[in-house]
Amino acid sequence: MEVRPDDVWLVTYPRSGTTMTCEILWLMMNNLDYEKAAKTHMFHRRHFLEFFTFLHEQTQDLNTYPSLHDFPIGYRLAASAPSPRLVVTHLPLSLLPPKVVDVARVVFVARDPRDVAVSWYHLLKMYRCFDFVGDFKEFWKLFMEDSILFTPFFPRLKETWVLRNHPKMLFLFYEDMIKDKPSTLNKISSFCGKQYSQELLLTLADHLSIDMFRQNQSVQSVLETIPGMNNEGGEGFIRKGKSGGWRDYFDEEMRLQAETWIQRNLAGTDITFVF
Repeated sequence: MEVRPDDVWLVTYPRSGTTMTCEILWLMMNNLDYEKAAKTHMFHRRHFLEFFTFLHEQTQDLNTYPSLHDFPIGYRLAASAPSPRLVVTHLPLSLLPPKVVDVARVVFVARDPRDVAVSWYHLLKMYRCFDFVGDFKEFWKLFMEDSILFTPFFPRLKETWVLRNHPKMLFLFYEDMIKDKPSTLNKISSFCGKQYSQELLLTLADHLSIDMFRQNQSVQSVLETIPGMNNEGGEGFIRKGKSGGWRDYFDEEMRLQAETWIQRNLAGTDITFVF
């Protein structure tokens, strides 16, 4: 796939602040045009590289969800799109075009895997195209065993961390983004070659607040527009937008298990999550 010098690629594991970061990047690439952003669904503002190839086989049957086939596959859409492009993917760098970091700007967002697992669990239960039916304890076991969609979690993190000081790579932690949005926005704007006043950055931070984001229809999942796709009782595509919520789901056995798993996988690295 062709990579262009004015591309911005957003690379994340699912449920790691992808949509929020995508909104930030698109707005900065489009002169903070909030009006256009509100009128244009995120699906049409960024190119989700692997959509919808990762959906369950049954949902790709025309007789099941015909409207899924109204959406072109992301990488084909990206290939014909005008520049500059905002390309979003949940694939690791090792599965992307080899020169992407040398040619384009790449933003990577990492998040505490325990919070990732909780949020990913809720989303995979919410949409019938995934339809996970187990409880969270079962999900967590499968997540650690690399048996959930887009796992394994740590190899992508470590291969990107090695490139964190590359001039065309911006490595962010979701926890830092939530703790201090203005500072993170300033970091992202500098990386994108933009300069904004403190007032404009604070306005953008307010735009990204969880209450505002939940009400923003342009950033909701396109899957929610498909009749019959949502299971009842789902918490919504935009959930809580906070860190540390995993504590409400992990019993003591799971907590100790998670600590061991994280320590084992981060051994020999200097990666530190702000727990």
